[in-house]
Amino acid sequence: MSLPLFPLNTVLFPGCILDLQIFEARYLDMISRCMKQGGGFGVVCILDGEEVGIAPAGYALVGCEARITDFKQQDNGLLGIRVQGGRRFHVLRTEVQRDQLTVAEVEWLEDEPEQPLQDEDADLVALLKALAEHPMVEALNMGTEATGQQSLANQLAYLLPFAEVDKIDLLQLDDPQQRLDAIQALLDELQGELFA
Repeated sequence: MSLPLFPLNTVLFPGCILDLQIFEARYLDMISRCMKQGGGFGVVCILDGEEVGIAPAGYALVGCEARITDFKQQDNGLLGIRVQGGRRFHVLRTEVQRDQLTVAEVEWLEDEPEQPLQDEDADLVALLKALAEHPMVEALNMGTEATGQQSLANQLAYLLPFAEVDKIDLLQLDDPQQRLDAIQALLDELQGELFA
C-alpha cells in the first residue's frame, strides 16, 4: 500500500486528534489529493532533520495513518486541518519525489482486539480523566473516555510528556496490556526523577 508521509516532531496514536497548519506546497497538494480521494496520509516521527524544507533524513519506521476530519482557513492565511489517528503501519521502503514529498510503501500493523478495562487500570483511567481537564487537551475535543485498554493506552501514550523515542516504542507494541505496563513503567521513571 502506497502512503504519502508527513514527518513531524510528534507521534500520533490511533483514535487521537492532531491539529496541523499546512503551508508548504508539497503538503497542500498532498492534503488536496487526500481530500479528493477520501484517503489519509502517514504521520511518522522525525529522528534526524527538520519538519520544514527538504525531506528529513531520518524518521521512525512505524507510524500512524492520519485521516482528515476538519479543515479551515486560519486567520494567518494558512490552512488548518484536524486529523484523527487511524491504523498503525510499518514503512517498508520510501521514495522522495521531486517536490520533496516522501511516499512510502507500508504494511498495516494488526491491532489486538479491544480488551475491557481491568480493576488495576483504575489509576491510569483517573490519570486520563485528570489530563482531559487540561485546556490544551480539552481543545483537542478528543473525548477522553477510554472504551477499553487499547483506547486508554493510545490516549495516555499520546498525551503524556514522554520522550518521542519512548512514544515510538509504545506505538510499536501490539498488545494493549504491554503498552499499559510500559506506560506505567515510564510514569514510575518520571516520578522517580521528580522526587530524586
